[in-house]
Amino acid sequence: MNNMNLNEVIKRSVQIRECYHQLEKQYHEKEWTVEEDALAFLTDAGLVGRLTMSQQGRWPTNGDSKSELEHKLGECIWWLIILADRMNFDINEALENFLSKTEKNLKG
Repeated sequence: MNNMNLNEVIKRSVQIRECYHQLEKQYHEKEWTVEEDALAFLTDAGLVGRLTMSQQGRWPTNGDSKSELEHKLGECIWWLIILADRMNFDINEALENFLSKTEKNLKG
């Protein structure tokens, strides 16, 4: 398994999003808004829930739910990186702050 550097993941994610922006301009004359990106993330997050139920045998499957679930998990991480970038948050800093605060709270 390839352990990717988060900064490289962010760079690649932003480059991919730029490609999608070009397609949005081509087909819809303008880029999606941040709100539309957030809605797309929430849609994919909902699909993670449904695919998880399927993978756990709690919902009927329509094909290869394992590979679909893996794809959607990766896509949700990608969306979070994109949302942070578009709203001028440093995802590295946001994640570090969350982890540190949560660890501190759990240690009491």
